[in-house]
Amino acid sequence: MELMLTFAVFALVLIACLALMNRRLTKPAAAEDMLNRLRPRVSAELEVTRKPKPKESKFARALMQRFNLLRKLEQYMWQAGLYWRVSEILLTELVLMGVGMAAGMIMLSDPLLSAGCGAILATLPLLYVAFRRRRRLKTFARQLPHALDLVKSTMEAGHSLPRAFHVVVGEFTDPLAGELRTVLEQARLGMPLVRALDDMLTRVPHEDLRLMVSAIKMQAEVGSSLSHIVGRLSEIIRTRQRLSQQIRALTAQARMGGTIVGLLPAFVLLAFSLIHPEFPHMLFHDTAGTKILKIAVGLDVTALFVIRRILQVKY
Repeated sequence: MELMLTFAVFALVLIACLALMNRRLTKPAAAEDMLNRLRPRVSAELEVTRKPKPKESKFARALMQRFNLLRKLEQYMWQAGLYWRVSEILLTELVLMGVGMAAGMIMLSDPLLSAGCGAILATLPLLYVAFRRRRRLKTFARQLPHALDLVKSTMEAGHSLPRAFHVVVGEFTDPLAGELRTVLEQARLGMPLVRALDDMLTRVPHEDLRLMVSAIKMQAEVGSSLSHIVGRLSEIIRTRQRLSQQIRALTAQARMGGTIVGLLPAFVLLAFSLIHPEFPHMLFHDTAGTKILKIAVGLDVTALFVIRRILQVKY
Protein backbone atom coordinates (compact mmCIF):
# COMPACT_ATOMS: atom_id res chain seq x y z
CA MET A 1 0.00 0.00 0.00
CA GLU A 2 2.85 2.37 0.83
CA LEU A 3 4.53 1.63 -2.49
CA MET A 4 1.29 2.33 -4.36
CA LEU A 5 0.96 5.63 -2.53
CA THR A 6 4.57 6.53 -3.38
CA PHE A 7 3.99 5.68 -7.03
CA ALA A 8 0.85 7.83 -7.13
CA VAL A 9 2.66 10.81 -5.55
CA PHE A 10 5.54 10.59 -8.04
CA ALA A 11 3.08 10.32 -10.95
CA LEU A 12 1.20 13.43 -9.78
CA VAL A 13 4.43 15.40 -9.40
CA LEU A 14 5.55 14.31 -12.89
CA ILE A 15 2.25 15.38 -14.46
CA ALA A 16 2.41 18.74 -12.68
CA CYS A 17 6.02 19.36 -13.84
CA LEU A 18 5.23 18.49 -17.45
CA ALA A 19 2.12 20.69 -17.45
CA LEU A 20 4.11 23.62 -16.01
CA MET A 21 6.86 23.19 -18.61
CA ASN A 22 4.38 23.05 -21.50
CA ARG A 23 2.65 26.16 -20.21
CA ARG A 24 5.77 28.24 -19.73
CA LEU A 25 7.92 27.09 -22.63
CA THR A 26 5.98 28.47 -25.56
CA LYS A 27 7.87 29.23 -28.76
CA PRO A 28 7.79 33.07 -28.53
CA ALA A 29 8.87 32.92 -24.90
CA ALA A 30 11.72 30.56 -25.78
CA ALA A 31 12.91 32.81 -28.60
CA GLU A 32 12.69 35.89 -26.37
CA ASP A 33 14.61 34.14 -23.62
CA MET A 34 17.34 33.16 -26.10
CA LEU A 35 17.64 36.74 -27.40
CA ASN A 36 17.82 38.06 -23.84
CA ARG A 37 20.75 35.72 -23.21
CA LEU A 38 22.49 36.97 -26.32
CA ARG A 39 22.15 40.66 -25.42
CA PRO A 40 24.90 42.13 -23.25
CA ARG A 41 23.81 42.67 -19.66
CA VAL A 42 24.76 45.98 -18.13
CA SER A 43 24.14 46.60 -14.47
CA ALA A 44 22.58 49.94 -13.56
CA GLU A 45 24.50 50.22 -10.30
CA LEU A 46 28.09 49.19 -9.86
CA GLU A 47 29.06 47.77 -6.50
CA VAL A 48 32.57 48.57 -5.33
CA THR A 49 32.51 46.33 -2.28
CA ARG A 50 33.49 42.74 -2.73
CA LYS A 51 30.93 40.21 -1.64
CA PRO A 52 32.14 37.05 0.08
CA LYS A 53 31.96 34.00 -2.12
CA PRO A 54 29.72 31.18 -0.93
CA LYS A 55 31.50 28.16 0.40
CA GLU A 56 31.52 25.17 -1.92
CA SER A 57 33.18 21.81 -2.06
CA LYS A 58 36.61 21.81 -3.69
CA PHE A 59 36.01 18.37 -5.13
CA ALA A 60 32.68 19.37 -6.67
CA ARG A 61 34.17 22.57 -8.07
CA ALA A 62 37.11 20.71 -9.62
CA LEU A 63 34.77 18.10 -11.05
CA MET A 64 32.47 20.71 -12.60
CA GLN A 65 35.41 22.68 -13.98
CA ARG A 66 36.86 19.58 -15.58
CA PHE A 67 33.75 18.11 -17.10
CA ASN A 68 31.32 21.06 -17.00
CA LEU A 69 28.39 18.68 -17.34
CA LEU A 70 25.63 21.21 -16.82
CA ARG A 71 27.08 23.54 -19.45
CA LYS A 72 27.37 20.70 -21.93
CA LEU A 73 23.78 19.68 -21.23
CA GLU A 74 22.64 23.27 -21.83
CA GLN A 75 24.55 23.40 -25.12
CA TYR A 76 23.00 20.09 -26.19
CA MET A 77 19.54 21.49 -25.48
CA TRP A 78 20.30 24.62 -27.50
CA GLN A 79 21.55 22.46 -30.36
CA ALA A 80 18.33 20.45 -30.13
CA GLY A 81 16.23 23.61 -30.27
CA LEU A 82 14.93 23.08 -26.72
CA TYR A 83 15.38 26.27 -24.72
CA TRP A 84 14.62 24.74 -21.34
CA ARG A 85 16.37 25.25 -18.05
CA VAL A 86 18.84 22.62 -16.90
CA SER A 87 17.10 22.48 -13.53
CA GLU A 88 13.84 21.45 -15.21
CA ILE A 89 15.57 18.58 -17.02
CA LEU A 90 17.22 17.43 -13.80
CA LEU A 91 13.91 17.65 -11.92
CA THR A 92 12.18 15.58 -14.62
CA GLU A 93 14.95 12.96 -14.44
CA LEU A 94 14.63 12.79 -10.65
CA VAL A 95 10.86 12.34 -10.82
CA LEU A 96 11.12 9.68 -13.52
CA MET A 97 13.76 7.83 -11.50
CA GLY A 98 11.45 7.78 -8.50
CA VAL A 99 8.53 6.57 -10.59
CA GLY A 100 10.65 3.82 -12.16
CA MET A 101 12.00 2.62 -8.82
CA ALA A 102 8.53 2.58 -7.27
CA ALA A 103 7.07 0.70 -10.24
CA GLY A 104 9.99 -1.75 -10.16
CA MET A 105 9.48 -2.49 -6.47
CA ILE A 106 5.77 -3.06 -7.04
CA MET A 107 6.12 -5.36 -10.06
CA LEU A 108 9.52 -7.02 -9.55
CA SER A 109 10.20 -6.77 -5.78
CA ASP A 110 13.94 -6.63 -6.46
CA PRO A 111 16.05 -3.60 -5.41
CA LEU A 112 18.61 -4.05 -8.19
CA LEU A 113 16.03 -4.41 -10.95
CA SER A 114 14.07 -1.50 -9.48
CA ALA A 115 17.18 0.67 -9.59
CA GLY A 116 17.67 -0.40 -13.22
CA CYS A 117 14.09 0.60 -14.07
CA GLY A 118 14.63 3.96 -12.39
CA ALA A 119 17.88 4.53 -14.30
CA ILE A 120 16.22 3.64 -17.61
CA LEU A 121 13.35 6.06 -17.02
CA ALA A 122 15.77 8.77 -15.85
CA THR A 123 17.64 8.61 -19.15
CA LEU A 124 14.49 9.21 -21.22
CA PRO A 125 14.82 13.05 -21.15
CA LEU A 126 18.47 12.80 -22.24
CA LEU A 127 17.54 10.39 -25.03
CA TYR A 128 14.82 12.79 -26.15
CA VAL A 129 17.30 15.68 -26.22
CA ALA A 130 19.78 13.57 -28.20
CA PHE A 131 17.05 12.53 -30.65
CA ARG A 132 15.91 16.13 -31.20
CA ARG A 133 19.52 17.29 -31.60
CA ARG A 134 20.34 14.61 -34.18
CA ARG A 135 17.15 15.27 -36.15
CA ARG A 136 17.68 19.03 -36.08
CA LEU A 137 21.26 18.74 -37.32
CA LYS A 138 20.18 16.44 -40.16
CA THR A 139 17.46 18.89 -41.19
CA PHE A 140 19.94 21.76 -41.09
CA ALA A 141 22.40 19.79 -43.23
CA ARG A 142 19.72 19.10 -45.85
CA GLN A 143 18.75 22.78 -46.01
CA LEU A 144 22.27 24.19 -46.17
CA PRO A 145 23.19 23.47 -49.85
CA HIS A 146 19.93 24.96 -51.13
CA ALA A 147 20.41 28.00 -48.90
CA LEU A 148 23.94 28.48 -50.25
CA ASP A 149 22.58 28.39 -53.79
CA LEU A 150 20.12 31.14 -52.89
CA VAL A 151 22.91 33.16 -51.20
CA LYS A 152 25.02 32.84 -54.35
CA SER A 153 22.18 34.00 -56.61
CA THR A 154 21.36 36.94 -54.33
CA MET A 155 24.99 38.08 -54.16
CA GLU A 156 25.41 37.75 -57.93
CA ALA A 157 22.43 40.10 -58.24
CA GLY A 158 24.45 42.76 -56.39
CA HIS A 159 23.30 42.35 -52.77
CA SER A 160 25.47 42.01 -49.68
CA LEU A 161 25.87 38.93 -47.51
CA PRO A 162 23.51 40.16 -44.72
CA ARG A 163 20.88 40.93 -47.33
CA ALA A 164 21.32 37.44 -48.76
CA PHE A 165 20.78 36.03 -45.27
CA HIS A 166 17.57 38.09 -45.04
CA VAL A 167 16.35 36.48 -48.25
CA VAL A 168 17.19 32.99 -46.94
CA VAL A 169 15.29 33.67 -43.70
CA GLY A 170 12.22 34.62 -45.71
CA GLU A 171 12.37 31.58 -47.99
CA PHE A 172 13.37 28.75 -45.64
CA THR A 173 11.95 27.21 -42.49
CA ASP A 174 13.51 26.28 -39.17
CA PRO A 175 16.11 25.34 -38.10
CA LEU A 176 18.16 27.18 -40.74
CA ALA A 177 15.88 30.22 -40.87
CA GLY A 178 15.84 30.53 -37.08
CA GLU A 179 19.62 30.32 -36.77
CA LEU A 180 20.22 32.91 -39.49
CA ARG A 181 17.57 35.13 -37.90
CA THR A 182 19.54 34.98 -34.66
CA VAL A 183 22.75 35.86 -36.55
CA LEU A 184 21.08 38.91 -38.11
CA GLU A 185 19.69 39.96 -34.73
CA GLN A 186 23.16 39.74 -33.18
CA ALA A 187 24.62 41.78 -36.07
CA ARG A 188 21.87 44.37 -35.59
CA LEU A 189 22.83 44.69 -31.91
CA GLY A 190 26.43 45.47 -32.90
CA MET A 191 28.16 42.09 -32.95
CA PRO A 192 30.50 41.50 -35.93
CA LEU A 193 29.03 39.15 -38.51
CA VAL A 194 31.97 36.74 -38.31
CA ARG A 195 31.58 36.41 -34.55
CA ALA A 196 27.83 35.88 -34.94
CA LEU A 197 28.57 33.06 -37.37
CA ASP A 198 30.96 31.53 -34.84
CA ASP A 199 28.16 31.59 -32.28
CA MET A 200 25.87 29.88 -34.78
CA LEU A 201 28.54 27.23 -35.28
CA THR A 202 28.44 26.64 -31.50
CA ARG A 203 24.68 26.17 -31.63
CA VAL A 204 24.85 24.00 -34.79
CA PRO A 205 28.11 22.02 -34.63
CA HIS A 206 28.04 20.61 -38.15
CA GLU A 207 31.06 20.13 -40.39
CA ASP A 208 29.32 21.58 -43.46
CA LEU A 209 28.51 24.77 -41.56
CA ARG A 210 32.11 24.89 -40.36
CA LEU A 211 33.22 24.93 -43.98
CA MET A 212 30.89 27.84 -44.72
CA VAL A 213 32.09 29.88 -41.74
CA SER A 214 35.75 29.21 -42.63
CA ALA A 215 35.13 30.29 -46.23
CA ILE A 216 33.49 33.55 -45.13
CA LYS A 217 36.38 34.27 -42.73
CA MET A 218 38.93 33.60 -45.43
CA GLN A 219 37.12 35.89 -47.87
CA ALA A 220 36.99 38.65 -45.24
CA GLU A 221 40.77 38.40 -44.69
CA VAL A 222 42.00 37.73 -48.23
CA GLY A 223 39.28 39.21 -50.39
CA SER A 224 37.80 37.45 -53.40
CA SER A 225 34.48 36.69 -55.07
CA LEU A 226 32.31 35.46 -52.22
CA SER A 227 29.54 34.32 -54.56
CA HIS A 228 31.98 32.05 -56.40
CA ILE A 229 33.26 30.64 -53.08
CA VAL A 230 29.70 29.97 -51.88
CA GLY A 231 28.85 28.22 -55.14
CA ARG A 232 31.86 25.92 -54.93
CA LEU A 233 31.11 25.30 -51.26
CA SER A 234 27.57 24.21 -52.13
CA GLU A 235 28.96 21.64 -54.58
CA ILE A 236 31.43 20.34 -51.99
CA ILE A 237 28.70 19.95 -49.35
CA ARG A 238 26.48 18.05 -51.79
CA THR A 239 29.38 15.73 -52.61
CA ARG A 240 30.02 15.09 -48.89
CA GLN A 241 26.36 14.34 -48.25
CA ARG A 242 26.21 12.00 -51.25
CA LEU A 243 29.29 10.16 -49.93
CA SER A 244 27.71 9.87 -46.48
CA GLN A 245 24.54 8.37 -47.94
CA GLN A 246 26.58 5.87 -49.96
CA ILE A 247 28.46 4.80 -46.82
CA ARG A 248 25.20 4.30 -44.92
CA ALA A 249 23.80 2.25 -47.79
CA LEU A 250 26.91 0.03 -47.93
CA THR A 251 26.91 -0.55 -44.15
CA ALA A 252 23.14 -1.01 -43.78
CA GLN A 253 23.32 -4.80 -43.85
CA ALA A 254 26.06 -4.94 -41.21
CA ARG A 255 24.21 -2.51 -38.94
CA MET A 256 20.97 -4.45 -39.26
CA GLY A 257 22.78 -7.72 -38.58
CA GLY A 258 24.41 -6.30 -35.45
CA THR A 259 21.06 -5.04 -34.16
CA ILE A 260 19.39 -8.42 -34.76
CA VAL A 261 22.23 -10.30 -33.04
CA GLY A 262 22.06 -7.97 -30.05
CA LEU A 263 18.27 -8.30 -29.68
CA LEU A 264 18.14 -12.04 -30.44
CA PRO A 265 18.37 -13.23 -26.78
CA ALA A 266 15.37 -11.10 -25.82
CA PHE A 267 13.32 -12.45 -28.74
CA VAL A 268 14.30 -16.05 -27.89
CA LEU A 269 13.29 -15.55 -24.25
CA LEU A 270 9.97 -14.03 -25.32
CA ALA A 271 9.32 -16.90 -27.73
CA PHE A 272 10.00 -19.54 -25.06
CA SER A 273 7.75 -17.64 -22.64
CA LEU A 274 4.88 -17.86 -25.13
CA ILE A 275 5.46 -21.43 -26.37
CA HIS A 276 6.62 -23.17 -23.15
CA PRO A 277 6.09 -20.91 -20.13
CA GLU A 278 7.65 -23.51 -17.80
CA PHE A 279 11.07 -23.23 -19.47
CA PRO A 280 11.94 -19.63 -18.45
CA HIS A 281 10.09 -20.01 -15.12
CA MET A 282 13.35 -20.74 -13.30
CA LEU A 283 14.98 -17.52 -14.55
CA PHE A 284 12.36 -15.36 -12.84
CA HIS A 285 11.47 -17.37 -9.72
CA ASP A 286 14.75 -19.02 -8.69
CA THR A 287 17.62 -17.23 -6.96
CA ALA A 288 20.32 -18.63 -9.24
CA GLY A 289 18.16 -18.04 -12.31
CA THR A 290 17.60 -14.43 -11.32
CA LYS A 291 21.34 -13.86 -10.98
CA ILE A 292 21.97 -15.47 -14.37
CA LEU A 293 19.28 -13.28 -15.92
CA LYS A 294 20.85 -10.10 -14.48
CA ILE A 295 24.29 -11.07 -15.80
CA ALA A 296 22.84 -11.92 -19.22
CA VAL A 297 21.04 -8.57 -19.45
CA GLY A 298 24.22 -6.69 -18.55
CA LEU A 299 26.31 -8.60 -21.08
CA ASP A 300 23.69 -8.15 -23.81
CA VAL A 301 23.50 -4.38 -23.29
CA THR A 302 27.30 -4.20 -23.34
CA ALA A 303 27.36 -6.21 -26.57
CA LEU A 304 24.88 -3.79 -28.18
CA PHE A 305 27.10 -0.82 -27.36
CA VAL A 306 30.23 -2.62 -28.60
CA ILE A 307 28.55 -3.63 -31.88
CA ARG A 308 27.33 -0.09 -32.43
CA ARG A 309 30.82 1.25 -31.75
CA ILE A 310 32.42 -1.15 -34.22
CA LEU A 311 29.95 -0.31 -36.98
CA GLN A 312 30.52 3.44 -36.75
CA VAL A 313 32.43 4.53 -39.86
CA LYS A 314 34.54 7.67 -39.50
CA TYR A 315 35.49 9.44 -42.70
